[in-house]
Amino acid sequence: MSSPHLFDVTTATFDRYVLENSFHKPVLVDFWSDGCAPCKALLPVLTAILDSYAGELLMAKVDCDKEAALIERFGIRSQPTVVLFKEGQPVEGFAGIQTESAIRELLIPHIGEPPAQADPAPLPAEIAAQASELLEAGAPAQAILLLQKAIAEEPNDQLLLLLARALADKGELDDAEQVLDAISKAGAKKTAVSDFKTKLAFQRQAIGLPAAELLTRRLASDPNDSEAAYQLAILSLARQDFDNAMGGLLNLMQNDRSHGDGIAQKTLMQLFDLLGGSNPLTIQYRRKLYQVLY
Repeated sequence: MSSPHLFDVTTATFDRYVLENSFHKPVLVDFWSDGCAPCKALLPVLTAILDSYAGELLMAKVDCDKEAALIERFGIRSQPTVVLFKEGQPVEGFAGIQTESAIRELLIPHIGEPPAQADPAPLPAEIAAQASELLEAGAPAQAILLLQKAIAEEPNDQLLLLLARALADKGELDDAEQVLDAISKAGAKKTAVSDFKTKLAFQRQAIGLPAAELLTRRLASDPNDSEAAYQLAILSLARQDFDNAMGGLLNLMQNDRSHGDGIAQKTLMQLFDLLGGSNPLTIQYRRKLYQVLY
């Protein structure tokens, strides 16, 4: 934390650093936790607001994983939660991700306008394009940094979806799911979130499976190794190679339809829903599935 106006507080130091200081300057308190992806996305926007007040606003951070007494004292139910203190009392607050403009609207009635406004944020469409290029280039860590900064300035569902994808590509599946939970569930976004969670489920299934090369050798030596065939299909799904995955699942159905209580057919049906009825792969493999079944 580089700002001299930003500091950590504990149960032991809260009253001195927050309540006592709030009689001189307003203090913004960020209740966060280490495993909370929305907390990480919100922090840059809070620090941008803090910096814009040029020392007339202080900010304290409370690690909810370590300070249970403070969580109980202030009735914190979720992270992130942000509370503004003035003259020893909480006067404003919010929970979850908020835009910079929304947070400023909450603060201004209590602490006034900042002496100078921050530079305007890059356009979300430009950030989305840059992040997509980084993901295609296999650089999810760089995409995450770019997206977190943009989301801090002005969160929107497109950038949050890209952030979830970047986190998933980096293997941070729990953080990716937390970001998805912060996205609006209305309309088309509801379908996008549901589809992404299905993809995350396939990635979770792939964790701990043998390498594809080993499974391929197992199948070469024993074509009836149904579990190896299924695991190989799951590995293909985890890297979104849907064609190979669906082909492997169809072959498994032909050779051992009852394996895993019909898991191959169930997974194929999931993929048809995920890709959509008009997708060429759905059309191709739905026809082949019908031929196998009937």
